[in-house]
Amino acid sequence: MTEWLLRHFIKNNENITDTTVRTAYGSLAGRVGIVCNLVLVAGKLTAGFFSGSVSIMADGLNNLSDAASSVITLAGFKIASKTADKEHPFGHARFEYIAGLTVAVMVLVMGIELGKSSLEKIIHPTPVTFSLASFAVLAAAVLLKVWMSAFNRNVGQRINSAALQAASADSRNDSIATTAVLLAAAVSRFAGVNLDGWMGLGVAAFIVYSGIGLVKGTLNPLLGEAPAPELVKHVADKIAGYEGVLGTHDLIVHDYGPGHRFASAHVEMSIDVDALVSHDIIDNIERDILENDNIHLIIHYDPIVTGEQMNNARVWIEQQVKTINDHLSIHDLRLIDGPSHTNYVFDVLVPPEFEMPEETLRQRIEEAVQRGDKPIHIVVTIDYSYAATLK
Repeated sequence: MTEWLLRHFIKNNENITDTTVRTAYGSLAGRVGIVCNLVLVAGKLTAGFFSGSVSIMADGLNNLSDAASSVITLAGFKIASKTADKEHPFGHARFEYIAGLTVAVMVLVMGIELGKSSLEKIIHPTPVTFSLASFAVLAAAVLLKVWMSAFNRNVGQRINSAALQAASADSRNDSIATTAVLLAAAVSRFAGVNLDGWMGLGVAAFIVYSGIGLVKGTLNPLLGEAPAPELVKHVADKIAGYEGVLGTHDLIVHDYGPGHRFASAHVEMSIDVDALVSHDIIDNIERDILENDNIHLIIHYDPIVTGEQMNNARVWIEQQVKTINDHLSIHDLRLIDGPSHTNYVFDVLVPPEFEMPEETLRQRIEEAVQRGDKPIHIVVTIDYSYAATLK
């Protein structure tokens, strides 16, 4: 069914890097969500009204919020696809995250309201009559939600959309919640135990829990979360793969929405290589990553003095620094050799999770790099990474 929908409603559906095609995927997912959820709302509210079940009606109202969520998702993809303008030079793609946050807040509010109704039902229970029609509606709802979860997951993975992945998780959760309501109906019909209010409360709690997860998932990219380790490794490995590159550090990735990533990095190259040659290599790296990874990369050129003495010193200091913590690394090393001592000037790259105070780290490095022949003084800059993470 999913493949049929994609073939018939999205032109050039294999070209997912095209902004127009990506928007078409999101729009289709939004429309499918609206139609399916409205069908579920009508069926569940009708079954809940005639059976007097607050848990079925609560589940139906949850689907109403899901339909509203699909409307917001549809609008979010439309606005996110707008091109950059004077007020928004990086485009509007982050609106997809804002739409997801709006949906999450709606889910939270709906869950709280349903919780209140269920508590009232527990305090003041009323008889519930479940018919075979109610069972049939709930069973069909479970099957439809399972399909919607698979559909949104499939589309979300194809276009790398956090919003659709969240919609998939929400549909999966809905199928679990509806299954719980179905079990309550069965217990009430065959065992004579009225669990309607309690099950409604459970559904409400599940909705609130899901809403909290959605809020966290949509807030993180808006607040500026660290890039995925896989992306960091991919970019670093690609840069290091170019001839003449001695090292890279200080990678920073800014996410302005799906398909709108900007990054900067420092690249170390030998000072003995002609500057025009190094500049040409840097241009090729930036062009490669833009064309093949859709990342606008700006590279800062770090000229590095090479030679046997410098290389040996760099290896030695790197080894000693890693005895303090294996996730530390150095860059931009310079040596100033004097008659009584040698000054080592370098930067130490520190991951965000590293908790040692700077002064303590400086002291540990000073102690670690002493070699015994003549004193070594260090001038070290503590440089905090915006990409590396401790494992």
